[in-house]
Amino acid sequence: METLFLRACRNQPIERVPVWLMRQAGRYMAEYRDLRARYSFLELCKQPELAAEVTLHARQVLQVDAAILFADILLIVECLGLNLSFQKGDGPCISEPLRTGEQIARLPKVEVADLDYVYQAVRLVRRDLPEEISLIGFAGAPFTVASYCVEGGSSREFLHTKRLMYTQPQAWDRLMTTLADATILYLRGQIEAGADSIQLFDSWAGCLSPHDYRKYVKPYSQKVLTSLPTEVPKIHFGRGSALLLQDMAECGADVVGVDFMTPLDWARQQLGSRPVQGNLDPAILLTDRETIRNHTEAVLKQGGGQGHIFNLGHGIVQQTPVDNVKFLVETVREQSSVSFL
Repeated sequence: METLFLRACRNQPIERVPVWLMRQAGRYMAEYRDLRARYSFLELCKQPELAAEVTLHARQVLQVDAAILFADILLIVECLGLNLSFQKGDGPCISEPLRTGEQIARLPKVEVADLDYVYQAVRLVRRDLPEEISLIGFAGAPFTVASYCVEGGSSREFLHTKRLMYTQPQAWDRLMTTLADATILYLRGQIEAGADSIQLFDSWAGCLSPHDYRKYVKPYSQKVLTSLPTEVPKIHFGRGSALLLQDMAECGADVVGVDFMTPLDWARQQLGSRPVQGNLDPAILLTDRETIRNHTEAVLKQGGGQGHIFNLGHGIVQQTPVDNVKFLVETVREQSSVSFL
């Protein structure tokens, strides 16, 4: 079925702007916190019934136009033989980060069949999701996943990653090629299981200059996106990526996600007729209804209607009141419909 979301991804006529939100299933919802009190984050990801429940619940509560699978961009690193854990307050942790060419040379061939629990969750969600609602599969882009593998966790400066990238080009190429090849198989598996669209998160690509992005990152993201079925819309998102938007589009994206630090109308000028996604600042959801309405209407105006998918410019933060998120979605549905009359 050609859902509203898919038509927007293809820049086709739409009766209103579709809306979904990054991290629309997460800790700001009491039901999710209840589950997390009984299961670890990885247990939620690895039990298909629970992952599907979280995905579907958020979609139902918010009444958004697309569900995004509940998972994590780093699940794939376990297929590399790396030990992944999530530490309370510190986020993801990889106990033995990849810092040398010798470590990278020993990486095994990735078997994405180990991620079958993800494909099972996709099938469960698609089975119970209304047919007019799209299901977005996703993965981390090779650079962002590589940065976690090299740093061992989150980073602000990405010093270990950049040192490896600049000084050991062969090792960097092997790591990025390994991740790109694995990501292609992983996303194909999600599509075959029922995802009708894909988002590739290059969350940390904004730490690079345009020159370095083109040299060290773009070929691998391009390999991923151009290796997926052409009929499946592909969204490419990065934070702090204003100067990279055209390059990210050239990787093979049908839609470019725009962060909240980049004016959406400026992004549209840079990208021409290519659809955009974004880009309300998630902090706006911590305010009052009048503020939310005013900022939402401003984003819709900048988005221009056709070829715009409403989203945040990054993920929902934990402190966000659920009622504010519901109000946001209602506002988008009401105001974007009016703009088409």
